[in-house]
Amino acid sequence: MDVTSFLIYCMIATFTPGPTNIVILSTVHNFGAKKAMKYTYGATIGFALLLVISAMLNTMLITIIPKILIVMQIIGSIYMFYLAYRIHKKDTSNRAVNQTATLMSGFLMQFLNPKVILFTMTVIPSFIMPYYSAIPAVTISIIAITLIGFSAFTTWVLFGTIFKEFLQKYRKTVNVMMALSLAYAAIMIWK
Repeated sequence: MDVTSFLIYCMIATFTPGPTNIVILSTVHNFGAKKAMKYTYGATIGFALLLVISAMLNTMLITIIPKILIVMQIIGSIYMFYLAYRIHKKDTSNRAVNQTATLMSGFLMQFLNPKVILFTMTVIPSFIMPYYSAIPAVTISIIAITLIGFSAFTTWVLFGTIFKEFLQKYRKTVNVMMALSLAYAAIMIWK
């Protein structure tokens, strides 16, 4: 296995802006790092579970990918537009109530996030399965990829925490930009 290509692919796929990273940034912006970390833990667990599912069901998924991708595109786009709407309409005066940034919502987001679905369906069969088929090797690979994903998520929490004052100063503009980024990501699924 070309470890350099594998690491580059994992880093680009997990660290670049996507629905999960944008929601994490928005959560830090509106509710702080502690609340964002709860979401991050859920997102990481969901991400790891998707990697496990990809490894276990790789052969079966290949035969039904077109059907899965269409359904995930529809559900994922709708959910991303919903998140964009929620971010844009965020009532920042009522900071005590936030039902969207929970461990469970972070977990569930991964199953509706087309970027994560596509990544998990490609990284295992492209980089792991051709070279490693033993359960311990695949397990170590899944753990490594999960740690890369967790690092990406926490980087977004850190970024949001460091720039929180700036983000709060321009709260409305930041929320509009994050909402537009999510809407753009939802539209790009269909390209």
